[in-house]
Amino acid sequence: MSSTLASAGSAAPVYEAIDLKKDYDGGQVQALRGVSFRVNAGEFVAITGPSGCGKSTLLQMLGALDKPDTGTLNYRDQSLPDLTDPPAYRAHEIGFIFQAFHLLPTYTAVENVQIPMFEGKLGTKARRDRAIELLTQVGLSHRIHHFPGKLSGGERQRVAIARSLANNPGVLLADEPTGNLDSKNAAQVLELLVKLHQEQRTTLIMVTHDMSIARMAERVLLMKDGLIVSDGNLDVEPNQL
Repeated sequence: MSSTLASAGSAAPVYEAIDLKKDYDGGQVQALRGVSFRVNAGEFVAITGPSGCGKSTLLQMLGALDKPDTGTLNYRDQSLPDLTDPPAYRAHEIGFIFQAFHLLPTYTAVENVQIPMFEGKLGTKARRDRAIELLTQVGLSHRIHHFPGKLSGGERQRVAIARSLANNPGVLLADEPTGNLDSKNAAQVLELLVKLHQEQRTTLIMVTHDMSIARMAERVLLMKDGLIVSDGNLDVEPNQL
């Protein structure tokens, strides 16, 4: 963690966005057209809306994987676009959960979970013990030596969740975490994410196109055409978008 982020005040919102704008293809695609919101510590926020509304672009900015063209985006009062070490922010402040899992196929479950910890100061045994602890937490203590190819989709996503928790992040960013899962595994993964949020009060921000999943969140940012059209309860039906 950078010293700048470490010294940020705990009373600040986790994220504050003011009038974010982002264009692609020389201005032909307006991904974000003036997005403003705040996220406080411990919230479970879903970002939803139709395909192409800007929700994934917004999540990438929260993860310092992209920058706005204009506007302000702060993480605990520190400007994300101006970070001097974005990889350190991603390694220590947040945990990513992707739709496609992104597990290394030649590494076992316990080895995949250890990958983010190489950025830290833990020794070999401590890293392994931590990985086993996290895999046990997500219900995979019996699968720690299995390679991703030998795991079901739901098990692979649980490994990915364990990996996202490796460095005790304060924020989890989940991008369509159930998009590649069948309904049974999707329900199990969602139940796990909600449980982690409730027990650890981790700030959870999840992008989903599924309105039924979005309604599980405490708060919903509903997007359309690069704008937030609703912030709070999800009271707009899909056919109204």
